[in-house]
Formats: sequence, C-alpha cells, structure tokens
Amino acid sequence: MRRILVLVGVAIFALVGTMAWAAEFEITPAIQKQIDQYTKMSEKWAADSVVVKAVVAQNKKGPIPGMDNPKWKTVSKDDPIVKGFQTNAGGKFLKKKCEAAKTCVGAFLNAAQGEKVAFTDKTSSYIHKGAAKFDVPFTTEKPWQGKPEYEEDLKAHLLQVSVPVLSDGKPIGALVVEMNLTKLAKSGKKK
Repeated sequence: MRRILVLVGVAIFALVGTMAWAAEFEITPAIQKQIDQYTKMSEKWAADSVVVKAVVAQNKKGPIPGMDNPKWKTVSKDDPIVKGFQTNAGGKFLKKKCEAAKTCVGAFLNAAQGEKVAFTDKTSSYIHKGAAKFDVPFTTEKPWQGKPEYEEDLKAHLLQVSVPVLSDGKPIGALVVEMNLTKLAKSGKKK
C-alpha cells in the first residue's frame, strides 16, 4: 500500500509540475515586439498574389456543400479534400513560408465565409466565422492576437495571430499563423 501511495504522490507531483509549466506564459514587452514583427511578416504573406488569388477563387466557389465543423471533424487528415488544401497553390505557399520562418507551427487561410482555402496541416474547424481569429481581421481590417496556449505534444506555448487578406483595399479573407512562442522567446534571448 505504501508503495502505491508513493507512486501516486510522484505522479501527482509530475502532473502538477507540468501544469505549472503549462499554465502561464508571460508576454513581456520584448516578446510582444517579436510577436508584432511576426504579425508584420504575416501581413506580407497575406498580401502576396498567390494568397490573394487563392482567396478570390474560393470566394467565387463558396464553402464545400454540406461541410460544417462537425462533419469536418470526421474527415481524415489523409482524405483527398484535406490533401487538396495542403497541395493547392496557397497550401504550398504557406508551407514554404512557414518552414522558412523557423518558429512557425502552422498556417491556414480562410475565405469570406470563414471556410478554408489552404493550410499547412488539417485544422480543427472547417469554418472559423464566428471566431475572433477570423472575425476581427475580416471585419476591422486589423490584426488579431490570441492568448498563449500550451501544447503538450510540443512541450511549448503556441500563439496564433491573424491578419486580413485584402483585395482593392477591402477584406476578402483572413490568414492565421501559429507560432511556437517558447522557441520565439528563446531565439530573442540569443540576439
């Protein structure tokens, strides 16, 4: 019995230690400056002709008929629909830019109704209309910044920023870029 209690105690201590690490990430002014630079980089991506053309084309088609967020969750990451979002011109562009950015974890592009246009990896939702990450840049033409979230698999804090995709000065979609905040903060300390 004593051995079981010791093992339970060790497990609880490990869990609490992980939760404490995962709970908070302080965004200092120096880190915010790096996030702001990341946001500016995202705005350049959103202004690229590949991105703008992809969103314009998707806006002409509209969302996949019958596809909603609950149905999207049942679609495998190996499904041809998902692969199509990764291998179209926008998906290839995002993958290339994300890989070059080093701290980029992923990116996805939404059209005017919040539906996907392209992404680096399958997203948890097909339509982001109604979520701040889509609504803020699409309706205000201003960037949006999420809160740090701990990703257990990566053992790192991640942060999403989103920016509007503009055509003729009007929002036509939104680009969301997710960064490894832990890695970004470490890279800033090395400078």
